[in-house]
Amino acid sequence: MEDILRPIYQERASQLNTLGVLMVEKKQKLSHITDSFDVILLVVVKEADQPLFIKHYSYNDKKAAMHIITEPQLNEWLLLGTNRKIFEWLNDARILFDRNEYVANLKTELREFPFNGRKIKMGLEFAKLIRRYVDGKALFESHQYLDAYNHVVHSLHHLARLAVIENGLHPELTVWQQVKQIEPEIYKLYEELVNSEETLEKRLELLFLASEFMIHSRTNIGTMHFLEVLNGKEYWMFNEIMSDKELSHYSVDLAVLLEYLIEKHLIEVVNIETKGHGVFHRAYRLNKKLL
Repeated sequence: MEDILRPIYQERASQLNTLGVLMVEKKQKLSHITDSFDVILLVVVKEADQPLFIKHYSYNDKKAAMHIITEPQLNEWLLLGTNRKIFEWLNDARILFDRNEYVANLKTELREFPFNGRKIKMGLEFAKLIRRYVDGKALFESHQYLDAYNHVVHSLHHLARLAVIENGLHPELTVWQQVKQIEPEIYKLYEELVNSEETLEKRLELLFLASEFMIHSRTNIGTMHFLEVLNGKEYWMFNEIMSDKELSHYSVDLAVLLEYLIEKHLIEVVNIETKGHGVFHRAYRLNKKLL
């Protein structure tokens, strides 16, 4: 297949805008990694009109897909984890072209997983975890048990991903297999939720209690990045946090995360006078007792 695709990827490699070309081959007959394609050609470019452009090819009984991805889009996926297959593609791929060792350096960085990158990813997972936990508990308390169950499953998944990152690894598509080795307690919680013969109400009740303890034990490391950035200013308006380059990725879960941190006395509310009598702007700052 590579011989057939060579003219296609060589054309891309000859362009100065191209940083690297990688090839991912299907290893098994039924492979979810390559979206059922026999080959994925991954082309990373500096910039393009579209952040992602995909072409499909066929040859005899084979099929291939070429994904042309801009460097900013790739970096966003790696930071936010919104395309989890990209980690396995980069890990398993064969490098066909590498300009100035861009791909080799990228793979080294992913393998070594610097702590600063881990802090950001742990923060984002923790925020998602809090969102799911809070929403799930509210649904549970209003007796919406099936909807609460859905949120609890997602919250456990974020807890599992957080534990994997904390251990210096990237969460893979088979995250529960990773967690079974790294954090068996979280894996056991998931098993109990899915397999227990208790009523759904009882299972959820027990899970919320256990999850609360596990969330509490990870609050410091899960909020490290967020609180470090907040410490850079005396206080923040909500929109300032939303607009900050390092904090903007928290945006969807930001309000819930802030309320959780206020409840835990890690963040203080600052009331700033407005022109309206008795109405205040609500701002936020790191609890001064923590400084």
